[in-house]
Amino acid sequence: MTESVPSTGIDPLSVRLHELAGHFAAPTAGRLTEEQRALSLAIARRLVADVAARIDPAMDTGDLWSAWLNAGIPGGVALAKACFARAEEHRWREQSAQRVAPPPILADDDEAPGESAATLSISATDRAQLALRIADRRRFDAAGHPALAVADVDHDLYRDLLRDIAAWRLDTIGGDPVRAAALGDRVRAATDDHKGESGMTDAGAAYAKILGKDMPRAAADAIARHDWSTLIALAAAAWGRAYADMALALLSAQTAALPSLLAPLRIDRAALTPLEASLAMLPARAVAADGAEIGGESPPRDGQW
Repeated sequence: MTESVPSTGIDPLSVRLHELAGHFAAPTAGRLTEEQRALSLAIARRLVADVAARIDPAMDTGDLWSAWLNAGIPGGVALAKACFARAEEHRWREQSAQRVAPPPILADDDEAPGESAATLSISATDRAQLALRIADRRRFDAAGHPALAVADVDHDLYRDLLRDIAAWRLDTIGGDPVRAAALGDRVRAATDDHKGESGMTDAGAAYAKILGKDMPRAAADAIARHDWSTLIALAAAAWGRAYADMALALLSAQTAALPSLLAPLRIDRAALTPLEASLAMLPARAVAADGAEIGGESPPRDGQW
């Protein structure tokens, strides 16, 4: 279980923001902007609430989050990295949406355009693309704010969050052995359930498999539409990496590294121009010192984000 950072007596929110900035700071970035810190913390808070609900839907996550802000947010670099990747992707997509209409965001129970009871008329490719869009929609809360879907969280990080939340909850119930045993059972059940969940990584892999030789065209179309979630998902599938890792590698890559980073997609070099221009215009983008590397022997390294 991760240890909490002891309180220093200084304004706890300011201290946590400062620590978060330290976790998130890229090698070439002196500090993060207030927007980056606040957005990342908000994503972390939503994730904590969602994970806590897996243990006890009635848990007071407001008290939990306040306690962690005072004593230190568990999770360290792993949590910071996941939240930062999601926050930066959201900033990038918001910027692009001001210039190019993004693909529509569907609710989980929405039908695709033209879909009716005769769903068999939808091609396998369209169905896979729809599944990817639905997985993406789950990464927003009910108000449209960016979040991390539990299914998209690394299993080790998810398990650690469950344990940290359970430890806090155990303290609040006074260590009652019966309630503690029940709490442990719920944590184990939630841990096992998570192994069977699928998110952006799995949806992207399924879409890429169905596309087959058409994947370069689909990736180029995604760039032209500024549909960055689809591009990231296809690139992640091509490299056999997690969606979040690919997003961070792409967002932190030097412009010169983008062709090699997306080489498995076999996209024409000229088609990368909108991607390069969009990334270059992202305010305060954290860029790796020597570009991001990804692949079998050279995955993105800690410290290059």
